Amino acid sequence: VEAAGINACPCAQGLVRGRAAERLAEAGFDDVERILDLVPLATHNQRGTGTLYVGTLASTAGRQLDANDLVAIVHDSMSAPIYELLKRPDELFVVEHAHLQPRFVEDSVRLSLKGALDGLPQLEHGDFLFARQLNFETIHAHDVLAEREGTVGELRAELESGDPPARHTSLTDWLRS
Repeated sequence: VEAAGINACPCAQGLVRGRAAERLAEAGFDDVERILDLVPLATHNQRGTGTLYVGTLASTAGRQLDANDLVAIVHDSMSAPIYELLKRPDELFVVEHAHLQPRFVEDSVRLSLKGALDGLPQLEHGDFLFARQLNFETIHAHDVLAEREGTVGELRAELESGDPPARHTSLTDWLRS
């Protein structure tokens, strides 16, 4: 599946937070951190496209996967989904939601894979996952891309141990096996 959304940049937001803290302190405000925690902070946004491929072995082929569940996993991996038409209150919700959970492209890929591993318990050790996030930059002249792939067993082992394996099975290798 493929789904569109936006990511709010955590790096620029951290810079804005630092500058805002300085200005509030200079203006004599107490409890600056509390103020900053209450207010969504500015950052630049990136429209992005998330992709999630799920490959199942013949032994799991009879178990159905719902494409809507996969789209929800991809949407949840980004700062916020995007919509064709929004009324002003809805626009506020999307912008505020995105800025309260800023994400890098690699965060989206990790969250997409984790969402699939946690949300699709029918997946077996030899099944395959591929996650990709492409974000279209707004303040840089380049776009950003992150990808990760591997068998469910490889990815689960990595999540449990925290250590990346020496090698992940590629989509090409998985299809040949």
